[in-house]
Amino acid sequence: MSRTSIPIDTDTKDRLDEAKREDETWDEFLLRIVASTGDGMSPGTLSDEEAEEALEIVREGRER
Repeated sequence: MSRTSIPIDTDTKDRLDEAKREDETWDEFLLRIVASTGDGMSPGTLSDEEAEEALEIVREGRER
């Protein structure tokens, strides 16, 4: 498999570092991001914390 380098700005790298999970490689991260741009959501798109926040918003909406 060949490897490549992609030049990006420091600000972009910082944002990517924040979105990347600690337990995934850069390849896994980029594949997850690409997969999540299709129709609907792909499994694993949200972190556990993000999923819990989304569920809480749904629960609050149902209580209204």
